[in-house]
Order: sequence, then C-alpha cells, then structure tokens
Amino acid sequence: MNEIDLSVNIGSLKLKNPVMLASGTVGYGNEISEFTDLSKIGAIVTKSISLKPRKGNPPQRITETPSGMLNAIGLANVGVEEFITHKIPFLKKINSTLICNIAASSIEEYIECVEILETQETIKGFEINVSCPNVKEGGLIFGNDINAVGRITEKVRAKTNKPIIIKLSPNNSNISDYAEVVKKEGGDAVSAINTLVGTAFDIYSRKPKIKNITGGLSGPAIKPVALAKVLEISRKVDIPIIGIGGIFDWKDAVEFMIVGASAFQIGTVNFVNPRASLEIIEGLKKYCEETSITKISDLIASRII
Repeated sequence: MNEIDLSVNIGSLKLKNPVMLASGTVGYGNEISEFTDLSKIGAIVTKSISLKPRKGNPPQRITETPSGMLNAIGLANVGVEEFITHKIPFLKKINSTLICNIAASSIEEYIECVEILETQETIKGFEINVSCPNVKEGGLIFGNDINAVGRITEKVRAKTNKPIIIKLSPNNSNISDYAEVVKKEGGDAVSAINTLVGTAFDIYSRKPKIKNITGGLSGPAIKPVALAKVLEISRKVDIPIIGIGGIFDWKDAVEFMIVGASAFQIGTVNFVNPRASLEIIEGLKKYCEETSITKISDLIASRII
C-alpha cells in the first residue's frame, strides 16, 4: 500500500499530521520535550500569552473528577516579553508548527499582543482564546458575546496575515452562530471546544475543591459534548474546525474527524500519558491502512448522516 498522507490544511496552514498539543497542557513545549518527540507532532499550541505576566488564580487550582479534571489556573503566564526572550529560542529548535495562544482582558490587549508577536517568524499562526471560563474578566465575557467575538476577530485579522484561529466556548446554546461570525470577520478556523464550566465540593468541609469555586472541566467526560458542538459547526458553517475535548486515543481522534474536524488538539491526556500524541499518530496510520484510506484528509466530515 502507498504511504499514508497524514497532512491536513487549516486555511493556509499545512500540518504534517492533524495532531496538535492543546494550550495550557504542555507549557511552552520544553516541559514535555523530554518525554516525547515534538518534531513528529503536527503543531504545538503554546500556553496562553497575555501582554503582561499573570499570576493566575490562587491554589488549589486543579482537582480530579470522574473521567476528567477541573482546572482554574486563571491563565497564569510569563507575559509577551519573557515569552519572546526565553521561550521562543527553545521553540525555534523544534521542527513542528508553532501556534501562539493569546488571552486578554480587553480587545486592545489582543491587538497589542498580536502586533508584537507578528514579527516572530517562529510563530506560524495565532489561536485567540475568547472563551476561558477561569478568569473574572475578559475571556468568559467575550466568549459568550457574539458581537465581541466578531470585533476581536476583525481587529486581530487587520494586524496579521498569519492564520487566525478563534477558540470558542461551549457554554452557549448556538456555537455555530459564533463560528459564522468568525468566518464573516476573516478568521481562518475555529477551535471547539474550550472547557465546560464545572465545580466540585468536599463533602466533609463542605467547601469547594478549587479556590476559584468553578473551573474548566476537561477530559473524557466532555467528549460527547465536544463532538456534538463540532458536528453542529460542520453542518452549518464552511470553516476549518480544530476539535478539542476528551481525546485520549486514536479512536477518539478519528471520531472528531468524521464529524468535521480538520485537526484536533489533545490536552488532559498529556498529564496522564506524555507520549499519547505519538501513539495517536501511529494509531491513525494503522487505521488508514486497515480502511484503505491513503489521505487522512478524506476522513474530514465523512459522517454518514
């Protein structure tokens, strides 16, 4: 059989395979590099970057839940300056596509971050986080305001020719409407989904298990919701989708592609198995061989419904 073509396109961005490491789950790349070969992965999405450093929320910030975990990190990060000075040099050495995730508390901050990072050749695209449920300002408000999502897409689009991916919130009723606005305002793709809002309490202290009270629920528990959101977008909007939510193995990944994802990000599984990305790549190859698929892109939106 001919060699399997695992490459996929996200707008003008070509990835060697559809496997992406999700923002916030592998730091800035060097944290996971000793456990896996980053050069074999389609893309790395950096931990969220804001204009100035952020301490994030106070601990406890993570707790396990049935088939998942809650996190309320609060977008803690080193800030743009430190990122360029001390994180980019390592990322330059990696033969993988680097996508920078940007989080902000105002539209002006999104614009300024993109303007600064636009000059970095190592960065091949931007994932704009408008939907983090773990901060008191910015992300959650923007993610559930369709007009704000449109304005952010429009303003950021005007500052760069690099691919723009808008990370959408699942915490609204019609995610396809948000994807439609992203497309209208010049976005190249959407990531779906960000985490669901959840909470957990200790039954003896009767206090929340995380200091922030609520956090973002991720892991296998949210996969059916994520699949349904990707399917909704795929049915209604002609825009590339990056599927996210509970992907733990290659079978999960194939399912996301069948419902419409052009690529996918793995997140929570990185904490459990840092080599999951490589195992998923090998699983996809075997699946394609077994099903006589020569180009994995043929799987995209191949659902029989």
